Amino acid sequence: MERREVAAVLAYIGRLDPRTIRTGTNEVRDQLVQWHELLGDVPLATEHGWDVREAIRAHVLDSPYPILPVDVARKWRVYRRDRLDRHTDPTPSADPDDSASWRAELLRSRNAVAVGRVAPSTHRQIASGAPQPDIEARLAAIGSCIPPTVRAELAPYRPARAAREAAIAEGQPDALSVPCQWCHAAQGEPCRNRRVGLDGRALGNAPRVTPHPTRVDHARQEAA
Repeated sequence: MERREVAAVLAYIGRLDPRTIRTGTNEVRDQLVQWHELLGDVPLATEHGWDVREAIRAHVLDSPYPILPVDVARKWRVYRRDRLDRHTDPTPSADPDDSASWRAELLRSRNAVAVGRVAPSTHRQIASGAPQPDIEARLAAIGSCIPPTVRAELAPYRPARAAREAAIAEGQPDALSVPCQWCHAAQGEPCRNRRVGLDGRALGNAPRVTPHPTRVDHARQEAA
C-alpha cells in the first residue's frame, strides 16, 4: 500500500476503534511511518478474496485488543501462504531448454497468484489450458495420438493389440468388439487358451495373440 492508502486505512480503523486514534502531530506521523513500513507490500484489495478492510473488521470483532499493523501483515501472509499451497504450477509455454525463461515464467506465475492478481491453479492435469493450435492438424496427419513409429516399437510388448490393429488395417472385422462364445472373454478383452484337467481344474488361462475363429466369425456377422 502507498502512504495515502495507509492513511485511509488508519482513518477506517479509527472509525471502528477510537482507541487507535492519535491526536498529536508527531504521533500521527510516527503511526503512519510504522504502518507503512509493515504494510508496504500488502495490497489494499485484490480480485480474489483479499480486502484489508475485511481483515480489520474481523480483528475488531474477534479481539479485545487494538489492532496493530503486524496483525494485518500476518493475515496477509496467511492469505499468501494459503493461495500458494493450493496452487500447482501450470506447464510454462517457454522452451524447456531455455532454463532462464522457464524459471522466469514460473516465478511470474507464482507471484501473480501470491499477490492475488490471478486465481490459483488447483488441479494438475495433462492439458492445463487450451490445446495447442496445431494439435488437430497433427492428429489428422498421424491418425492417432500414438505415432506409427512408436506403435511399431511397442508391438513386441503387446502382441495381441498389434495383431488386432493389423487385422483392422487389412479390412477385417474387429473381433474384440464382440464377446467370445468359446472362451467367454468379455468384449474388449483378448481370448484365452483355457485348458481344463480331468479333475475339472484349470490348467492354463494364458491370453491368445489372435482371437478364436468363432469370435472372428461372430464379429463378421455383427459387422454385416
